[in-house]
Amino acid sequence: MEWMILVIIGLLAGTLGSIVGLGGGIIIVPSLLFVNSLGLLSINLKLQNVVGISLFVIIFVSLSSTIYYYKQKKVDINSGLFFFIACGPTAIIGSLLSQHIYIKYFYILFGLLMLFITYLLSKQKKLKPRKIKWDVTKVHVDNYGNRQEYGYNRVVGFVVTGFAGLLAGLFGIGGGTILVPMMVLLFNFPIQVATATSMFIILLSTLSGSISHIVLGHIIFKYVLIIGIGAYSGGKLGSYIASKVSGKALVFVLQLVIIFVATQMIYTGLS
Repeated sequence: MEWMILVIIGLLAGTLGSIVGLGGGIIIVPSLLFVNSLGLLSINLKLQNVVGISLFVIIFVSLSSTIYYYKQKKVDINSGLFFFIACGPTAIIGSLLSQHIYIKYFYILFGLLMLFITYLLSKQKKLKPRKIKWDVTKVHVDNYGNRQEYGYNRVVGFVVTGFAGLLAGLFGIGGGTILVPMMVLLFNFPIQVATATSMFIILLSTLSGSISHIVLGHIIFKYVLIIGIGAYSGGKLGSYIASKVSGKALVFVLQLVIIFVATQMIYTGLS
């Protein structure tokens, strides 16, 4: 029973997370907290365990997604490596800070973060890129020969991705909720390039953040392996769905799920 629940959590997190480039932590963290509160797990998890497990599992999601997107030639490796320089160290800092947060404050802060994610998802397709001076310019040519110019400002990108890395380490999420809107709205990245590059950055940042949790003894590797099996498969499935069909309906469903879970977490934290 336990392994089946964990595989399903991983599969859902991997599929939904890779479709919108978020990594899957917004599904893993509240799901683990919920099933743990019901006593459905053989090991009673502390908050630090949940965050550490989530961050480690996201490695599986982002790895499978990155491999798929790389084969589709949608990952901007150079931009991803530059952004990682900022979010890698801050992911480690976030991991260290996570052990000092009281559980009720974590519920409230995570719930508010999830509502913010929902807002960004609802506006992502509607908002137009902001005019900002780039010091790096690139051109993307899609499968139909359409050219789109995009680029980034090193200072702005460094600051925003640093914040995304902090969130990743602190809450056990991928950080894509900040990365994808930043690349699309500030730097005019094509949406599929932004999603693919976000998953690549998440792969690198979660690797660095997970190291801290391993050193601190937060990782339950049995759970990581079981959830990771579902997450890796879900990452491949989500990447395939995102490249073949419109994810509008799925994003809408994801928003409803996030709103429901977020309100429950905020209520739990306040009560």
